[in-house]
Amino acid sequence: MKPVVYIDGQEGTTGLQIYERLAGREDIQRLTIDPEKRKDTEARRECLNAADLVFLCLPDAAAKEAVSLIENPNTRVIDASTAHRTAEDWAYGFPELSKAHRDAVIRGSRVANPGCHASGFIAVVYPLVSMGLLPRDAALSCFSLTGYSGGGKKMIAQYEDPSADPILGTPGIYGLNQSHKHLPEMQKICGLETAPVFCPIVDDYYKGMATTVPFHAGQLKSGVNLHDVWQALTDYYAGAGTVRVAAEDGVPGKLYGGHMTGRDDMLLAIAGNDQRFTITALFDNLGKGASGAAVQNMNLMLGFPETAGLSV
Repeated sequence: MKPVVYIDGQEGTTGLQIYERLAGREDIQRLTIDPEKRKDTEARRECLNAADLVFLCLPDAAAKEAVSLIENPNTRVIDASTAHRTAEDWAYGFPELSKAHRDAVIRGSRVANPGCHASGFIAVVYPLVSMGLLPRDAALSCFSLTGYSGGGKKMIAQYEDPSADPILGTPGIYGLNQSHKHLPEMQKICGLETAPVFCPIVDDYYKGMATTVPFHAGQLKSGVNLHDVWQALTDYYAGAGTVRVAAEDGVPGKLYGGHMTGRDDMLLAIAGNDQRFTITALFDNLGKGASGAAVQNMNLMLGFPETAGLSV
């Protein structure tokens, strides 16, 4: 019998992208709600409890409310909001990080989908910390470039308005108060003693992300050079499928935010020298940064091939 899948919040950007990735699937049954009742609590409750797996593509408060409406112990949840990413009783949905993370997703009844900027930072930093190459008390920084689709329907409309302020055609640095909603998961999942200084940047293109973490050699374990870092990450993600490391001599002199647009995997590019270097995670903010990651987690939870329905 095909598992029943329901998207609560299908009209939002993430929900629409998940629906698009599931549209051609014949191994699941998609449960839909009458568009006129999508905000009706009782109609939603019925759908939430009738599904084998639910995607929550909602604001934080609404996601928490949705979870409270689920009474069926067999209903499994993937939450794409920020609401549960640091919750102790939720699995963090980044299976490439470790066998423990993968097993937690496979077995989990509640899985928190990672944030987009956070995915890039964590993909770089978590392995270095777990391998002992980077101390937990490292003072890190990160700048992350994203397309405007990451801001949802309101920002998309703002950028695509023919009468938009021309200033939107230039990069916009935001999160200047250092309280961006992704910071708690960036710190907690990586096991860092302090959160990084984080500078997100939105630019006038639809989708694509480049999340960069800069390093000085002195931040790393003594004696570690650039090749050591490249080799360690290459070995760490060997066979991961959805996260890979660029060839040691394969990083061009310029990286673009749209390099992985339209894909559901991630590429790590390491560049610099033994004294100073950067590691950049290139991916699609709507792919591995959101909907693609959610479908990947669904595949693992339901026992399907991990990359079914994805572009990798």
